[in-house]
Amino acid sequence: MFPYIPNTEQDEAKMLEVLGIDSVDRLFDDIPEQVKLKRRLNLCAPLSEAEVSKHIRGLAEKNTSTNELICFLGAGAYDHAIPSVIHHLVSRSEFNTAYTPYQPEISQGTLQAIFEYQTMIANVTGMEVSNASMYDGASATAEAAMLAVANQKGNTILISETVHPEVREVVKTYMRFNDINVIEIPAVSGVTDIENLKRVISKETVGVIVQSPNFFGIIEDYTEAVAVTHENKALFIMNVDPIAMSILKTPGEYGADLAVGEGQVLGNGLNYGGPYLGFMAASTKQMRKLPGRIVGQTMDLDGKRAFTLTLQAREQHIRREKATSNICSNQALNALCATIYLSALGKEGLKEVATQCVKKSHYAQKKLIGTGKFRAVYEAPFFKEFVLETDMAIDKLNEKLAEKGFLGGFDLGKAYPSDQNRVLFCVTEKRTKEEIDALVEAMEAIKW
Repeated sequence: MFPYIPNTEQDEAKMLEVLGIDSVDRLFDDIPEQVKLKRRLNLCAPLSEAEVSKHIRGLAEKNTSTNELICFLGAGAYDHAIPSVIHHLVSRSEFNTAYTPYQPEISQGTLQAIFEYQTMIANVTGMEVSNASMYDGASATAEAAMLAVANQKGNTILISETVHPEVREVVKTYMRFNDINVIEIPAVSGVTDIENLKRVISKETVGVIVQSPNFFGIIEDYTEAVAVTHENKALFIMNVDPIAMSILKTPGEYGADLAVGEGQVLGNGLNYGGPYLGFMAASTKQMRKLPGRIVGQTMDLDGKRAFTLTLQAREQHIRREKATSNICSNQALNALCATIYLSALGKEGLKEVATQCVKKSHYAQKKLIGTGKFRAVYEAPFFKEFVLETDMAIDKLNEKLAEKGFLGGFDLGKAYPSDQNRVLFCVTEKRTKEEIDALVEAMEAIKW
């Protein structure tokens, strides 16, 4: 009847007898009375498995997803096409409980998958080495900042205002509890103010963080920013879209020290906000300072190709004071999705996805401006997201779009108070010309 707690009353009585106590409550005697709830949780009576399933389905049906709405929302989580091969492979039973492979002799398949993942992330970012994935793009960025703090002399991190607002907040949280100053470099016309960066950067700066493409979708040129960062002996950290890197200048080509980002776009669904995976790649110079772990390739006693955890930087493996991180999970299943995605598409396939994002987003921007209800905000080149300005409140606009079957753009006023009535639209390769044209027709039908 209750498969989640299989113990019978007789089982419970026997265990209490062995323990020499008269109730389960006695197991919690060491917990101070003042912190105990002393009442039942506000939950319904126990349910059978069938009843729980029905209840959960009912809750899920209250959500409206991209299965019902055509998505033009991005801002950090993206509705890209996911090849069906990913579902068929990651749902295999040997991957369902994938976790850190501590015993290489019985984890060769998982280790090989992670090794291939690391190789592909290094190739995509143009860097020399990658770790075995992290929690998400925001925490990966914060961990990169922590690496800079631990290994450079100084107490200040600079981060561009064009970096995702939520990523900036996560970085600030990490830094606040480590007594590190975080200074935001303002944006001018949607791009990082390089002149301000030159004025603010100092010998106390340990790292500079930028995003490519930036939060507004704009493609920035970071050549000058890299130069001024390295002149001040700080680390240059780039948060990047891995799909965009197939056609844009990579962190490796810029000479960045660390490349981080969100891997959700690589074959992972939106998943109502998670789980996702973060990635981190670095130059060889920074390799031993990376958080988490790195899977390496070696040979076994028979001379056959084998894999093992080569570098492990968390406190479980080395002295606590030598640890670079307490990262416990490598998001193995999500990283496997990314590995299969990159394998299935290949170099040319990834370029095709990126190219379609560029073409379709530019087509959508032009058509929306053509309705006469939107104005372009920035003239700079963009990848798959663009900012438009309108006379209607964005929340009202999105309400009307939802009624017509569309998930509208991100209201920039929520993150940038000065950007009221500005909306960030996203168009991925998944959107068809018919869907874009339908969005335009819906906009024309909405009364301003």
